[in-house]
Amino acid sequence: MEYEVWSMAEKKILDSPLHTRYAIGYTRRASRGVTLMDTVVGTALMLVIFLGIWAAFQLSIDVVTNNKARGSAIALGNERMEYIRSITYASIGTSGGIPSGSIAQSESTTLNGVTFTRRTVIEYADDPKDGTGGADTNGITSDYKVAKVDVSWTSRTGVRHIILVSRFEPPAGMEIACTPPCGTLTVDVVNANSQLLSGASVSIVNSSTVPTISINTFTNASGTASFIGAPAASGYQIVTTKSGYSTAQTYSVTAQNTNPDPGHLTVSNNQTTTGTFAIDVLSSLAVSTYSRSTNTWSDSFSDESKIGASTDNIEVSGNRARFEGIQPWTAPANLYSQTITPIALSRWGTFSWNDTQPSETTITYHVYYPSGGGLTLVPDSVLSGNSTGFSSSTSLDVSGIPADTYPSLVLHAYLVAQNPNAPSPSIEEWSLTYESGQGIAIPFTMRGAKVIGSGPSGTVYKYDQLLTTNSSGALTISNLEWDAYTLSVAASTGYDIASSCAPQPIVIAPNTSRSVQLFLAAQTANSLLVDVKNNSGTTISGGSVRLTKGGSYDATVTTDACGQAFFGGLTNGNYSVSASSTGYQTYSADGIDVTGTTRFSIVLN
Repeated sequence: MEYEVWSMAEKKILDSPLHTRYAIGYTRRASRGVTLMDTVVGTALMLVIFLGIWAAFQLSIDVVTNNKARGSAIALGNERMEYIRSITYASIGTSGGIPSGSIAQSESTTLNGVTFTRRTVIEYADDPKDGTGGADTNGITSDYKVAKVDVSWTSRTGVRHIILVSRFEPPAGMEIACTPPCGTLTVDVVNANSQLLSGASVSIVNSSTVPTISINTFTNASGTASFIGAPAASGYQIVTTKSGYSTAQTYSVTAQNTNPDPGHLTVSNNQTTTGTFAIDVLSSLAVSTYSRSTNTWSDSFSDESKIGASTDNIEVSGNRARFEGIQPWTAPANLYSQTITPIALSRWGTFSWNDTQPSETTITYHVYYPSGGGLTLVPDSVLSGNSTGFSSSTSLDVSGIPADTYPSLVLHAYLVAQNPNAPSPSIEEWSLTYESGQGIAIPFTMRGAKVIGSGPSGTVYKYDQLLTTNSSGALTISNLEWDAYTLSVAASTGYDIASSCAPQPIVIAPNTSRSVQLFLAAQTANSLLVDVKNNSGTTISGGSVRLTKGGSYDATVTTDACGQAFFGGLTNGNYSVSASSTGYQTYSADGIDVTGTTRFSIVLN
């Protein structure tokens, strides 16, 4: 927006009777108004200034509030510490603790509008002046008591603590600090790599002592929680864990677990009892269950919907694919299928075609796979003769193409007319079979390898659960401890596990997320599932496994995407198995006992 301002000299001229504008001193100037950009910039500057002021105001409030809360926390800590100083040495202890007393281990209190948690820990300590542990010169390891008061509260920035620690000496002449018989109980918490773990929660309960013991504490920086002066008794129940971690503990004798391992700990007089417990970050496993079946992709050329974009010099009409146009045929033609990508692919099957090749014409077939935005021939090392092409029959076994390496395939036909005026060769239909899965809800048992005892029914496992996938065949299992897990389905479901990606047992490391796909086949009384791996433990897809039993049984199966071969409908007894794959030595073994659902693992060198 612009406007004009007239000078006084100009105004006088305008106001004169002659209305002349020839006076000396005539001036005219333009003055610029406030634009939108000026407003935006000014607003932004004001916003920055006020945000800074607001942040400083908030910080000052936090400082004042936290200082006030800190002062209250110190007052609560001092109050508890002064109380401990006011009572006799023998009375210094916590309710359910070691040593025992009347002081609460943990309590919640409110002061000046802030809620605090006050935790009191009182422990015996071994003075190094007279030696420690077994080297103690007077044999007394409970030389004095240490009291620690931890007061915590929640602020805007998280949980805050103040900690007060004080040492309490026994009265002169008191040679034995703990009430005998007593010993030392030490709990070490380690991770999966046997490294000591600090800050782990340790719960100790023993209802057989008088008074009963119930302690909740944490491991120190060395991953240890030690209790000097623990009453000599059996039945110390230990539970260790940490937020986001697994749990390790001792176990009681039950009707199902008559020989728990580990059982509850026992503290003996003047002895040190040590328990080591392993915990680590929890993991998860995603399970998918599929009903495996043989499916077929096919194209009878009723339209061009299944033709690939790279096709050239081809027309589709009358339910066939042929040279485009009319004679003479001056150039060859290339026919490509759409990219075939089955869901939950297990194994490729057979590439078949039905064509017409008049005299002086040829059709050669190849198999490609998508790569780098284009198409690449499946190498001859995987599909022998593919570079030259196939034309001598009407089908091709492609089950040896590893489904895990080549999850998508493209069919190709190369049409050539040696005589340009010959009738056009044509393809009436082509197809590709494959084994794949359809999601299915199925109950299954999942069992870990870790053992916590034995009973009348045999071994008692730490993890042994009956689970069920949903209607889509999916289930994610969270909060799993690191372990080696085996999944199985009951015969009552009507299914056998015909393939498992990854092969079982499934090793789950701490803090990982893994997945497993189970392909199910009709259940039979006796079956054998063979997995084939190399020296590094990687499964081999597209290998060959042959199973024989005298002259009564002889079958060969190509390993699927999971590197496995399944043989169902067997009679029980001893079988011979051999396995081979390109680039590996042939493996063979006899005396494979097949009874019920049997699994066997092969390593190729």
